[in-house]
Amino acid sequence: MKQKFSKHWKASTQPRKQRKYRAKAPLHVIKRFLSANLSKDLRKKYGKRNLTLRKGDTVKVMRGKFRKKQGKILEIKLKTQKVTIEGIQITKKDGSKVNVRVQPSNLQIVELNLADTKRIKSQQEKK
Repeated sequence: MKQKFSKHWKASTQPRKQRKYRAKAPLHVIKRFLSANLSKDLRKKYGKRNLTLRKGDTVKVMRGKFRKKQGKILEIKLKTQKVTIEGIQITKKDGSKVNVRVQPSNLQIVELNLADTKRIKSQQEKK
């Protein structure tokens, strides 16, 4: 089996090859996987369907136990490809609360973190 990551891989119908591609991808490629779709008003404003997630973005959970809850992104884990959201926690048996990590595909961006000027400029140029 090849150890090197292939940049020229297009697609396969086999789920095992898709999982392998995502698992063995380098961090700069994984960053592109961590994107979520925009809300309807943001789609009209930026003319895009989805954007990569950033710390500080406000997101809404669309699927699962915490559906319809909103919160700011606290951290993004590239290795596990998961996102931690403020206010979304579970209570453990001992009574302590723990943040829940959510898959980005189950999120929708409601409000963008516009503190980074490069992010704003890149969106305006593409528009």
